[in-house]
Amino acid sequence: MAIRVGQWATGNVGKNALRSIISHPELELVGLVVSDPAKVGKDAAEICGLDTPTGIIATDDGDALIALKPDCVSFCSAGTSGREGVTTGNRQSDAADHMCDLLRAGINVVSTAIIPLVHPGSADQEIVRRLEAACREGGTTCFTSGLDPGFMHDILPLALSGVTRRIDTIRVSEVMSYGVWDKPDAITGKFGFGKPIDEVPPIARPGVLDMMWGSVVRLIAEQLGLKLDRTEEYYELYPAPETFTIPAGTIVKGSSAGIRFEVRGIVAGKAAVVVEHVTRLRVEDAPHWPKGPIGIGGGYRVQISGDPDWVLEVGNPGYADPTVPGTLATALRIVNAIPVVVAAPPGVVTPFDLPMITGKGLVAA
Repeated sequence: MAIRVGQWATGNVGKNALRSIISHPELELVGLVVSDPAKVGKDAAEICGLDTPTGIIATDDGDALIALKPDCVSFCSAGTSGREGVTTGNRQSDAADHMCDLLRAGINVVSTAIIPLVHPGSADQEIVRRLEAACREGGTTCFTSGLDPGFMHDILPLALSGVTRRIDTIRVSEVMSYGVWDKPDAITGKFGFGKPIDEVPPIARPGVLDMMWGSVVRLIAEQLGLKLDRTEEYYELYPAPETFTIPAGTIVKGSSAGIRFEVRGIVAGKAAVVVEHVTRLRVEDAPHWPKGPIGIGGGYRVQISGDPDWVLEVGNPGYADPTVPGTLATALRIVNAIPVVVAAPPGVVTPFDLPMITGKGLVAA
C-alpha cells in the first residue's frame, strides 16, 4: 500500500518535492498547501510542471490537509531566512507551529524549513521541546534535512571517516559559480555581489553563518565523539577584476564578485571540523580559491586530512546552472526519507537515528 503524503509549500524546493512525490512509486499525493493566492485552486501537476493532472487541488488551508490524515507531510515552508537572507525568529516559530499541528495530529513530518534542526541538540531548544512534545502526543517522527546543510555533511563525511586511522581535520566544501543564476535578490541581497567590497554581505553578518552551518559542524563533531570548544565564522570577498554583466545584472569593477566563508569547529585551538563555501560569479574568478570538483563549475568536496588522507568529490555535470541539481537533491533527500521516517519511533531525529535513506523502488524497470 502506498504511503499517503501531503506537500506543504511550493517554492523552489517544495515544487521539486511535489514533483518527486507524484512520481515516486511508493508514495501517493493526497493534499497540497500553498501560500501564493495565485496557486490556490490549481492542480498539483500544473504547479510543478507535469502534464497529467493529479486531481489534487491546491489550498491555502492547513487544517484541510490535516483533515485528510496523510501518513506524512513534506514541509518546505520558508522557515529560516527572511528578507535578504537574514534569519527571523518569527518565521521559525511560525513554521514550528504548523509542524507541531501536523505532528500532534498523528502526521509524520519531513522538512527543510528550520535548518538548525539538522542537529536538534544545537537548535533553538524551545522549538525542539515543542516538536518533541508534539511527536509524543501524536506518536510521530520529525526529520529535517537537505543537501547543504544536510546529506553532504552527515552520511558522506562520516562514512569516509570509517576508513581512517587518524583524523586531523574534516573539511566539507561547496564550490559553485552562481553567475548564471538569474535571481538578483539572492545575488545582490543575500550574497552582496555587486556591492562595495568593504560592505558585509547579509549572509556573513555575525551569527548567520553559524546559524546556517554551525549545526552540521556540531553534528559531525558529535558523531566523531568530539567536544568542540567553540565554533568560529570566517569570510573573505573577491573584488571584480573588471566590469561584467551576468543575468542578474551588471557587476562593477572592484565590487564583490565572490565570497569564501567557513564555519570552523575548534578543538584544542585547532579547526577539527570545517564547513566551507566558495561562491563565485564566474569560474575564472578568484583563481587562488579552491576550484570546482572534478574540473566543473560546481559541486561538493569532502576532505579528510590524517592517516590516510582522503578526498571525495561529488559533481553535477550536465547542468548549465550548477544550483539546479542542488535544489532538486535538497527535496529528494526528504522525499526519499519518507518511508523510513513513517516507520521510525516517535521523536525529532537525525539521519543517525534512522535506517539508511536510499532510492529503494526508484530503479527504472
